[in-house]
Amino acid sequence: MANVAVIGAQWGDEGKGKVVDWLASRADIVVRFQGGHNAGHTLVVGNQTYKLSLLPSGVVRGKLGVIGNGVVLDPDALLGEISRVRGQGLDVGPHNLRIAENVPLILPLHPAIDKAREEARGAAKIGTTGRGIGPAYEDKVARRAIRLCDLAEPETLSAKLDELLLHHNTLLKGLGAETFEKQDLLDRLLALAPKLLPYAEAVWERLDEARHKNSRVLFEGAQAVMLDVDHGTYPFVTSSNTVAGNAAAGSGIGPHGVGTVLGIAKAYTTRVGSGPFPTELHDEIGKRLGERGREFGTVTGRPRRCGWFDACLVRQAVKVGGVQGLALTKLDVLDGLEELKICTGYRIDGEVVKRLPAAAAAQAKAEPIYETLEGWSQSTMGARSWAELPATAIKYVKRIEELVEAPVTLLSTSPERDDTILVSDPFAG
Repeated sequence: MANVAVIGAQWGDEGKGKVVDWLASRADIVVRFQGGHNAGHTLVVGNQTYKLSLLPSGVVRGKLGVIGNGVVLDPDALLGEISRVRGQGLDVGPHNLRIAENVPLILPLHPAIDKAREEARGAAKIGTTGRGIGPAYEDKVARRAIRLCDLAEPETLSAKLDELLLHHNTLLKGLGAETFEKQDLLDRLLALAPKLLPYAEAVWERLDEARHKNSRVLFEGAQAVMLDVDHGTYPFVTSSNTVAGNAAAGSGIGPHGVGTVLGIAKAYTTRVGSGPFPTELHDEIGKRLGERGREFGTVTGRPRRCGWFDACLVRQAVKVGGVQGLALTKLDVLDGLEELKICTGYRIDGEVVKRLPAAAAAQAKAEPIYETLEGWSQSTMGARSWAELPATAIKYVKRIEELVEAPVTLLSTSPERDDTILVSDPFAG
């Protein structure tokens, strides 16, 4: 079975949607294995643009979509997204979308406490989306989460709500925020049960059957390695493990089933929200990258911070993320720049280092060490072969390969799905 896992190799928003869509057309099953509706993929198919947050991208291609147990699921967000894409002509239902019966649910109290805590932090806020992702993962780890399967057992649901509200109402009251009533939440969840339970199943069994049938499975990551709760720029990270190793735990397969790991990276660097960003540009070039790259969050609409390609950071993501090949996106955004810079290391308190340290103060002090390369004046937009690229653009890509210690196996030159240069097939194993 030749499976592929796709993860971000920077801070997210690398253009995973297009790459996943391209790969999904050749897969049988597409699996979301972590995160929630705090991340999104934009897919451009013909004259339609689909903005997905929870739905696996494969549904756009008529493939079976699976939401794994590693996701935290907001029922209202999911049902709203299903309704929206149905309005765009997509057929989505229990026949082509399956959800792990043990997936934790995001309840209305989770975004409430998320926002209250961010407000209390003031200038020290983390920059969460306020959608309750972190608090939902906290409940999962603390063993008090409401899971999808609980909706089929009203008595279990009632008992678990008691414990959940004991914790969250205490916090909300302490933060000066409005508390929640048990009966309101119970009634809401019982009303959702008939809408959600038809999607529920033991998805690990389905994936095991897929393994025996030699079906192709695509594991679709959200966010990126440098937002991983363990390996990212902590505490300015997401609340889940975004590395490919979590595709197994977050969907219910063994580690052998993850397959080839493809990391997605932009030809430059962006970040949304707070946190260190050594190569960030506050000048006209940074503004130009943002405008040409249309750098606004799919889910939040927030403008992204922009900067030069950080090879030191991506090399780190390649190592801890298990990346075997890179898909480099948005090369065309660099068209017309006379010179380009690549970060090859950092200077911290006078010392040169080749990795971003784990300590927050050291990360904040990291000054980029740049290597300068010649730019190109020709357009790379829509190129579908190496022969269509300027020699200096090829040199830029090859230098990235050397610095990050991973081959570029796929090069994207526009948002269009077919504007892609394939070097090697990830599904070939």
